[in-house]
Amino acid sequence: MIVKSFKIIDKTLSFFEEWTIFIAVMVGLVTLFINVVLRYTIHYSLAWSEELIREIIIYTTFIGCSAALKRRSMIRIDALPQIVPILKKPLDYFSNLCILGYSGLISYLGWQMAVLQLETHQQTIILEIPLVLLYAILPLMGAMMAIRTIMVIWEDFTGRQVK
Repeated sequence: MIVKSFKIIDKTLSFFEEWTIFIAVMVGLVTLFINVVLRYTIHYSLAWSEELIREIIIYTTFIGCSAALKRRSMIRIDALPQIVPILKKPLDYFSNLCILGYSGLISYLGWQMAVLQLETHQQTIILEIPLVLLYAILPLMGAMMAIRTIMVIWEDFTGRQVK
């Protein structure tokens, strides 16, 4: 039952992560390419392209955190587990608990920031994208990271893969 639920959640999150990151990066690449061509051919630069690229970098970084957890490729210092292998499991659990704490904190604070942006109706300067959309990425990332971390803890505890 749990494995089946985790598989469905994993497929859904993977689909969302991979496709939205792919589309965002492709939009960014096309935008940058067009801007470079315009800049060097007719000496005209798109003012909005840098702002769009900045927002895409923010989005892909935060959503990529969840994808990194799935692949167990988060940055960590693993010198102590290599020196004392018996500490590997406890330190992995501690690391995962820290990630859960961070996920909760970023969800809570991100939600507060998104509500503040909604109340103040702030927008980006050139594209006039409501900032609430950008700040809403934070609680989304926190929730996705928490789900992925719970799945990783379950995999480590039971020894069964979700995939």
